[in-house]
Amino acid sequence: MDLKYSEKGQAMPARVIPITKEAFAPIDHTTVRWLGSAGIFINSRSTTLMIDPLLEGFDMDTLFESPILPANVPSLDGILITHIDNDHFSRPTCKDLLPVCASYHAPQYVASVMREEEGIPGTGHDIHETFALKDVKVTLTPADHDWQNVIPEFQYRHWEKEDYCGFWLETPDGVIWTPGDSRPLEEQFHMPEPDVILFDFSDNVFHITFDGAVRLANTYPNATLICIHWGTVDAPDMNTFNGDPEDLLSHVVNPERVLALAPGEPFVMKKQ
Repeated sequence: MDLKYSEKGQAMPARVIPITKEAFAPIDHTTVRWLGSAGIFINSRSTTLMIDPLLEGFDMDTLFESPILPANVPSLDGILITHIDNDHFSRPTCKDLLPVCASYHAPQYVASVMREEEGIPGTGHDIHETFALKDVKVTLTPADHDWQNVIPEFQYRHWEKEDYCGFWLETPDGVIWTPGDSRPLEEQFHMPEPDVILFDFSDNVFHITFDGAVRLANTYPNATLICIHWGTVDAPDMNTFNGDPEDLLSHVVNPERVLALAPGEPFVMKKQ
């Protein structure tokens, strides 16, 4: 793993690889690139999409610069947003990508906020609903992350389970699954085995927890695990953000499949 540690002792990527416009060109395979935080950029045989891109404008200090800024994104077929939190639904990022993004997809509530508050043409979906982005089939999977219901400041509405989701992406080169920010849900342990899991291992009670992440990893022992939600926000005392991928290696079956990609580094999938 190509890691380093901040002055405060927080694990972070050792380098950032800039994403250039060539990464958006037609290809004969699928590439997955971590953008930092929970953000992902996928180019699947010319279908281009981002999941939860946080490319600018976050309200906490970060440990590195984004591998690409909105102004340098040439085109996207879609942006998928898992939930309302601003490290996932980055309003500045989504708005600045409006000129080049063909569609926005999210749970129903998040899509309504996109439309009504930000002028973003968000399409709302129900949990388990399926839609297509060109040759990529996308299905919303359930998540449990309603932390706002226990904090008075955020109780201006009742937060429903269906306000949060994961995404199951069936590409020509295999299945990519992001469970999203979620407490462990029994359904998550009874899926068909994906080829790649975008792997949150935050040891936080409103996330999967470290033990839950290990259980998920070992439920799907052949899935490649691309670590997300770590090493981005300068928050060494917040377990939501301060996971260390090295900690997984002694707990996960087939530990060589645990990948701590540099931001912008491509992981290649190609149908055999």
